[in-house]
Amino acid sequence: MRKFETLHEFLMKGLAKREEAIDYLKLTFEEYQDDGDTLFFLKGIKTFVEAQGGITELAKRTHMSPDALQKILSSDKALHLDTLCPILNALGCRLSIEPTASDNTGSKIISEQQNID
Repeated sequence: MRKFETLHEFLMKGLAKREEAIDYLKLTFEEYQDDGDTLFFLKGIKTFVEAQGGITELAKRTHMSPDALQKILSSDKALHLDTLCPILNALGCRLSIEPTASDNTGSKIISEQQNID
């Protein structure tokens, strides 16, 4: 009888490859930006961490305790940037700001600012 992998096993195998893991994390962040699902994004980080060495390894890189990291990543609350950035840096990632394809808000603000000055 053929043994099938669980979704978790499949993810762990695929996300052991760094580039795949980063793409997965990008996807979870994009989903978070679209629908605000904090739990989905935090689960994405946890899955990334597990596939790339685990909480203990991340704790060493962030100088946080494994318990604190587990609590942070198990929370249903959005992370503060001063918490998220060190975690992402330890994972070899960082946040970036990009313009949205259909949004001219930034240029409107700049134009309005110039009119005020």
